[in-house]
Amino acid sequence: MKAGQSLAHTSVTRVKDGDLSADLSDVLAVEEPLEIRVGLRVNGKIEHRAISITMRTPGADLELAAGFLFTEGILKSPDQITTIRHCGIPAKSGSLQNTVVVELADSVEIDFKRLERNFYTTSSCGVCGKSSIEALHTGVKAVVDRDHAKVPSSLIHTLPESLRDSQDVFEQTGGLHASALFNTKGELAIVREDVGRHNALDKVIGAMFLAGEMPSSDKILLVSGRASFELVQKALMAGIPILAAVGAPSSLAVELAAEFGMTLIGFVRDGRFNIYTGKPRIS
Repeated sequence: MKAGQSLAHTSVTRVKDGDLSADLSDVLAVEEPLEIRVGLRVNGKIEHRAISITMRTPGADLELAAGFLFTEGILKSPDQITTIRHCGIPAKSGSLQNTVVVELADSVEIDFKRLERNFYTTSSCGVCGKSSIEALHTGVKAVVDRDHAKVPSSLIHTLPESLRDSQDVFEQTGGLHASALFNTKGELAIVREDVGRHNALDKVIGAMFLAGEMPSSDKILLVSGRASFELVQKALMAGIPILAAVGAPSSLAVELAAEFGMTLIGFVRDGRFNIYTGKPRIS
């Protein structure tokens, strides 16, 4: 497997009804570290500083870095970025190294002491490095809808199938999370996959951020797993009014959604779902 690929192949011994079958080939979702650095001008020279290391599935790395910096409250607009690129000389394999550097405009100031976060996060948990519960809010604001349109419940039921149909890597591996943005007509705008649920969402938000399409206050977000506090926090940073999850929300996710006016929906599957907050947006 080359660095930077999203799929890997391995051999497995399949067991069915207690019987061993011959070794077979299997496809795995790749998990590799990505270091995110920012570049700032200090005393006339550009200095790079590591902000985070996250375990992710390669692909859309630039979107992931931009989305992470936005949802952490470090960046507010894409014009604060001068360049965003993979860092370092390509490896002997011909693939880019697992580092992205985001060089910022001279006018951008970062208070690194305010970033109360350890650099390392895992694919399953993006907030475990936070050192205080207050730091989790990262500048979240109340949701403001553009048109205050209601979404019919029948539309919510259609979203999981649309998401599954667009999950190319999941279809082969069964081992990835996904985040997808839909418009209020149920049309898919963007979908991204990753071994980390928070990375998948950062990739989606990063793509919208780099395109200058923030806030996403006319969109519906669907996530393939459970709705954690961090996913609600990131969606709120993007101004997304409706977050739907195939799985369950956590108690803290419900509290945050209620506090900031988000519609939070869980268990969207098998023709049903639960509305936990923001019921007036669903007709």
